[in-house]
Amino acid sequence: MAGMPLILVVEDEPEIAEILEGYLRRNQYQTERAADGRTALEVFRAVRPDLILLDVMLPGLDGVEVLRAVRAVSQVPVIMLSARAEEVDKLIGLELGADDYVTKPFSPREVLARVKTVLRRAAPAPLTDDAAVLRVGALEVDPARLSACVEGRRAELSATEFRLLYHLARSPGRVFSREELLEAALPDSDALERVVDSHLRNLRRKLEDIGGDTLIETVRGVGYRLAEPHA
Repeated sequence: MAGMPLILVVEDEPEIAEILEGYLRRNQYQTERAADGRTALEVFRAVRPDLILLDVMLPGLDGVEVLRAVRAVSQVPVIMLSARAEEVDKLIGLELGADDYVTKPFSPREVLARVKTVLRRAAPAPLTDDAAVLRVGALEVDPARLSACVEGRRAELSATEFRLLYHLARSPGRVFSREELLEAALPDSDALERVVDSHLRNLRRKLEDIGGDTLIETVRGVGYRLAEPHA
């Protein structure tokens, strides 16, 4: 079992949880299960999973509250599961830091594909010629740590936030459309282009917390760019 990714399945419907666990285990994943929000947080703290499958509708703490608590201490990948297919629900989950969203009813094969994709995206990029540390003025973007630093102050980023920032930092001053940023950060997802706004909002907040208040600029009607350093 060593080296096999550990997936925490948070689902209050036993039949769905059993199907998901069985399918994941047959495909070389370890699993833990929780049927309510409080238990989910206890298990999360105890086992530190590689990914969480998190149902939105849970007894006690709901999935959004669980996600908020997890994101306060960790950037572990989270895929939300819900019967709510409305766009607003997707944006709420992704704005809080979910990595993907699957609506019910779903097939275990679809969930497995999303798990593989999100884990692949979450893997730290190796330091190669194509993924070197980038420096733009006071900003330093480090692929090895999935982090950004401004004058020595570091912000820990989710894999999606890092990919967005790295893509912007490779071409300071260039305006990227939402479609281009979505392809760069979530190439295998069917996420809506507006999801980029949610991830960039979170990224901006983290950069502001370390002194990068004006790094990401919105170009109305077009997209986003990383501000060029002052001469």
